[in-house]
Amino acid sequence: MGASGGKLRLVLGDQLSLDLSALANLDPSADTVLMAEVAEEATYVPHHPKKIAFLLSAMRHFAKDLERRGVRVRYIRLDDPKNSGSILGEIDRAIEDLVPSSVVATECGEWRLQSALEGWRGPVPLEILDDDRFIATRAEFAAWVEGRKQLRMEYFYREIRRKTGLLMRDDGTPEGGQWNFDKENRQPPDTGLFRPTPPLAIEPDSITREVIDLVRDRFPDHYGSLDGFAFGVTAEEAERCADAFFEDRLPLFGDYQDAMLTGEPVLYHALLSQYLNAGLLDPLNLCRRAEAAWRDGHAPLNAAEGFIRQILGWREYVRGVYWLKMPDYAETNFLDAHRPLPEFFWTGETDMNCLRQCIGQTLRDAYAHHIQRLMVIGNFSLLAGLSPKAVCAWYLCVYADAYEWVELPNTHGMALFADGGILGSKPYAASGKYIDRMSDYCRDCRYDPKKPVGADACPYNYLYWDFLDRNAETLSGNPRMAMIYRSMSRMAPEKRQAMAQDSAKFLEALT
Repeated sequence: MGASGGKLRLVLGDQLSLDLSALANLDPSADTVLMAEVAEEATYVPHHPKKIAFLLSAMRHFAKDLERRGVRVRYIRLDDPKNSGSILGEIDRAIEDLVPSSVVATECGEWRLQSALEGWRGPVPLEILDDDRFIATRAEFAAWVEGRKQLRMEYFYREIRRKTGLLMRDDGTPEGGQWNFDKENRQPPDTGLFRPTPPLAIEPDSITREVIDLVRDRFPDHYGSLDGFAFGVTAEEAERCADAFFEDRLPLFGDYQDAMLTGEPVLYHALLSQYLNAGLLDPLNLCRRAEAAWRDGHAPLNAAEGFIRQILGWREYVRGVYWLKMPDYAETNFLDAHRPLPEFFWTGETDMNCLRQCIGQTLRDAYAHHIQRLMVIGNFSLLAGLSPKAVCAWYLCVYADAYEWVELPNTHGMALFADGGILGSKPYAASGKYIDRMSDYCRDCRYDPKKPVGADACPYNYLYWDFLDRNAETLSGNPRMAMIYRSMSRMAPEKRQAMAQDSAKFLEALT
């Protein structure tokens, strides 16, 4: 193993980047990289088996790549009988065996682990470096926030566009004369149009097959299927998946990024976020490739800008909010929602076809695109008053790209409005009409999205108005909600009563 006096360099499962700050100036003759598969990280929520398999296989491949480059790696497997079960335990064991001069780490993506690492007191110094794989540092975001009464992604996004020069003219104005093309990116699905090329499927190699067997054996009670595992697990494979997206699906990504269609879980989406969040892809490089596709005439501006905004805007923004507001952020419950998670979140078995499709797909693939997460599953969770802690834990465990820094603000803040408006200016609440317009799910559902009340009415319809009614004291003062509350005030009392009764009956049946 490593020679005494060298540095112990920690690499976590979501830090699989050769240019990671913890690996900078590495001395192959003296330093050792520590990587560890630990039960604590796999089980603090019951992560989807595909998510665990993806990360363990990606870690093993990354370790082998480092070794091929002449780097000494201390790699602890999950089934190693000496495995302590935690990252800190493995740091302690490595120090005892290797006697390094110091430990070098890159800041963790999750507050839970970062807090534990900062609290570690060992026999050698610990240096925690900034994670410079993001476009904006935590300090830059905090400086942007200074003096602002409200935080809004759109304005932060403009600052980062200026910083990077992406889709900017020489005179400092945005290409196309506007900052975003959101209004153009809301085309409903046309079943005659949708023939997208499916994402590139990667055949599991011997390492991945071994990991799949291990995960199946060690985590039999975790919800989700391992069948059909086709994720890439190396930077090279992730780049191939990115190539396929830019070539086949980016041109129509913008128009149809909000659309949902039965049997088409990906449509024109990228399916790259799990690689990006694990460190196998570089965010700025992806944004530059999207910009180049527009400049080369391969993709329209609304597609390139929409893709760039997902990374440059939302991804960077939610990370900034997370680190600015944690740990108190996770404890907020602005709408006082406490209903437990329904059983169908773990089975997909419900008469509501939109939820059956989106949850079923999630349990099968460890993936759903952002509108399925926000406007179907998240919207239902908001309207039904589900516990933010329970919903956030579910999102964290079922999606292959979910880490708390990105999952918590998106779910807790954007989907559930549990933060009271820190992330977004109003709740993303919608009736069944939205889902009917943006998908074909309602066509094969036993509920009718056009009926407001009754046994055959779409539950989203009466739950929407009941949500507004029971939260009127809290939400009616929100300027962006004023118009809808004026509409509700003109509603016939008997109709409001019928919707309240239907909602109470439905919600009681949930538990």
